[in-house]
Amino acid sequence: MKNYSLISLAGVLVLSAPIARATPADDAYIAGYAAAALKLNLNLDMPALTVKDGVLTLPAAGMSAAERAQASKVLAEIPGVSAVKIADTTVVQSRENAKLAADPSTLTTADTLLLPTGLLPTGHLFKSLLADPRWAHFSAAYRNYQSDNFDGRNIASVSFGETIPFYRANIGNSTAQWEAGLQAGVFSDFNLDASSSDLVNTDFIASIYSSVRTGQFSAFARLYHQSSHLGDEFLLRKVNTTFERVNLSYEGVDLKLSYELPYGVRVYGGGGGLFDKEPSALKTWSAQYGIEFRSPWRLQLASMRPIIAADVKNYDQNNWSADISARAGVEFDNSKVLGRKLQILVEYFNGYSPSGQFYKDKVEYVGLGAHYHF
Repeated sequence: MKNYSLISLAGVLVLSAPIARATPADDAYIAGYAAAALKLNLNLDMPALTVKDGVLTLPAAGMSAAERAQASKVLAEIPGVSAVKIADTTVVQSRENAKLAADPSTLTTADTLLLPTGLLPTGHLFKSLLADPRWAHFSAAYRNYQSDNFDGRNIASVSFGETIPFYRANIGNSTAQWEAGLQAGVFSDFNLDASSSDLVNTDFIASIYSSVRTGQFSAFARLYHQSSHLGDEFLLRKVNTTFERVNLSYEGVDLKLSYELPYGVRVYGGGGGLFDKEPSALKTWSAQYGIEFRSPWRLQLASMRPIIAADVKNYDQNNWSADISARAGVEFDNSKVLGRKLQILVEYFNGYSPSGQFYKDKVEYVGLGAHYHF
């Protein structure tokens, strides 16, 4: 299993290979193209629009809701535009804000962000949950467990996953949008204390989802399947012990609601239930909530910004006790791959294990991980 561990880690590192991204020249071209498109299609005179890394700011002060929706739709269809930010400012104010802001794609005020529509669009209406241990994304982390409840104290954890929007559209003649797609992830733990870095546990999660966004409010609903499997070497080591394997598999539905406050603060909450459960004694209901801070201010010395996030889950199965996951670190703005950004995060977890086969065991760990998130 040692080779599998190395391959898994290498797979995450391969994603760090640089690919093409928006340049100042691209942004200048998009700005000119956008001004011409607004003049041609809507007879709007906006000679100087702000564009940064493909994010176009529409100064919408004085525009009606219908005009904003029409203009944003025209702009979102321009090749190279990754998002349209609707700001309640004039053209002059927009220019001044662009000079002051470290990154115009960060919402420091109550602006509205619209994403491209159509088949296989870029971006996501509902942002990733940074501290959720089971949010599908690419990552590799080292974790030190504070007790022997898990298999060993030194664990390498990797995840491979993605949220793929298949279709996105505007809702009527408004700035609200909806999308539907697939989300899937694989989460594996390796015991670094074992002679061959044994695979301990792997969770597979696959779902269909739909999300909506209007202004700073977004929602994410999914229908998902999860199954959990133990590694062969782990089972061989446990053959003469009292360890009891569980055939853990179930379907579930959940809903999460999110609201983004000014200056990079976000709060979210929701809940869900399970059905078609194995073992059948699993209790049904759960709740989840959390808070995140993605700094709108970038540290220019290293092109990175601070991140802090906390996620809490409560399960009826565990008498509604709190499973707390907290992460803090930095996000590198100049390490973007396929629209994702590299994050280096210190992490802490205290609660019942998120690793499926060990859901009855309470664990505590600290760790350090590399993550790719949108």
